[in-house]
Amino acid sequence: MGDHKEQPLRVGAAVRRRRRALELTLAVVAERSGLSVPFLSQIENERARPSRSSLEKVADALRTTAVELLAAADPACSVDVVRADCVEAESQPRVRSLVRGHHQMHAQEFTGDHDARREFQYRNDQLMYVADGAVEIEAEGRAYRLGRGDTLYLTGGVRHRWRATVSDTRVVVVAVAEHIEAVQDRPRP
Repeated sequence: MGDHKEQPLRVGAAVRRRRRALELTLAVVAERSGLSVPFLSQIENERARPSRSSLEKVADALRTTAVELLAAADPACSVDVVRADCVEAESQPRVRSLVRGHHQMHAQEFTGDHDARREFQYRNDQLMYVADGAVEIEAEGRAYRLGRGDTLYLTGGVRHRWRATVSDTRVVVVAVAEHIEAVQDRPRP
């Protein structure tokens, strides 16, 4: 249906993820690569596209390859539809990913009940939205009851557990991806 051109890649996000994973500053990467801090900042913020030579210098400084950085890059423009599938009632509980691929956000839909004893703790922030039914959430020593349309926001590091209190409950959980350092690791009590 028309000519589809390949979308350019946003390599800056991959560079930033790799640099942060190695706990390097822009100044260290600049020193190792021979490129300037402002130029590296522009690459990470998608305001400049590195030449092949510059990308190879950045990759060397990050102890990886240009090919690996390109493979980890995000599409410049992407639209992805995840269709609801028909699921038999006996297949519950279930978890369905609402975002495919390696992105800065994760979203999952939980249907039915699950192990209410399981405790969750994510490094980054998350939002829980009750699409149908009702849940009970225990977080920071307090219990919260949520019904259809209610949301609960949890900052990174909050230990919590939850359970469905109504059959056929659907909860959507949206979180900042674990590979994105939104908050510092907090010491465990």
